[in-house]
Amino acid sequence: MKFAFIIDPIEKLNPGHDSSVAIMEAAQALGHEVWITETHQLTVIQGKAWASLIPVRLTPVKREGARWIAAELWFSLDKPQLLALEDMDAVFMRTDPPVTVPYLYATYILDYIDSRKTLVINSPRGLRAANEKMYALQFTEAIPETIVSQSKQVIREFVEKKEAAVLKPLGGKAGEGILFLEPGDRNFNSLIEISTKLGREPVMVQTFLPAAKDGDKRIILLDGEPIGAVNRIPTGKEFRGNMAVGGRVAQAEITDREREICVQLAPKLKEDGLYFVGIDVIGGYLTEVNVTSPTGIREVDLLDNVNLGKQVIEWIENRAKSNMISN
Repeated sequence: MKFAFIIDPIEKLNPGHDSSVAIMEAAQALGHEVWITETHQLTVIQGKAWASLIPVRLTPVKREGARWIAAELWFSLDKPQLLALEDMDAVFMRTDPPVTVPYLYATYILDYIDSRKTLVINSPRGLRAANEKMYALQFTEAIPETIVSQSKQVIREFVEKKEAAVLKPLGGKAGEGILFLEPGDRNFNSLIEISTKLGREPVMVQTFLPAAKDGDKRIILLDGEPIGAVNRIPTGKEFRGNMAVGGRVAQAEITDREREICVQLAPKLKEDGLYFVGIDVIGGYLTEVNVTSPTGIREVDLLDNVNLGKQVIEWIENRAKSNMISN
């Protein structure tokens, strides 16, 4: 099979951490072709999506103790070729957030891939529908009490009622811009003004969950089913557990409550073509649904001695076989 990955510049990826690299390695190990491109290399010709695709060969990471070690020259590239994306068996849209206007334009181009021929992960329609903060709001039984507003008064009233809250920019990533709010903070008004750009942009404000000190669990879902989890625990004086801001990772089991949350999400995720997703759970509450380029594969593989990338590729293989039989 042929797999295309739309990624950020490959030389900027961290092969010991990046989930895209983990999935590419798995595809290569199973004998498939791996091609890469970037969003600015996408185009539409005669009503079809095309891309300048580069064949890539990877030197897989190796485990040494409690970490992954990559070779100094961990990838090699061949000459680019202009190909129709529907010539691929699957296309992974794995560009990191934030979701910018060029990102949205790229999803419009991906709409011109014939879905009967090629699986796009995740669906461009689903990517546009699923702001990673707002998408969780429809699962009211799973989330903590949450508001979305740009009104200083509305936000203040909510924080005073809850005594403590967490503010999140709607377009944020990797914990960037997340604030802990208390009504007595003398900087409260300024924090809201900065975060909402003087009331021009809404932000999400959630009840603060004290369980955050015990970790922010990332659960990876494949076609609506949980396949692995890792706990991200704040360190030092940092209240955020995100790996990008220094949170340490720990092995994690998926609880019955968390499986119930996955069951709630699964039908909607499938409906929206969101096949590979990472959800964040704190103290039994869903806080985010990550759909653009969810991470965590390397950490789960390391801690649980599994190969989630292989599971992803085998799922695509089985789906392709089922489609061939049905057709």
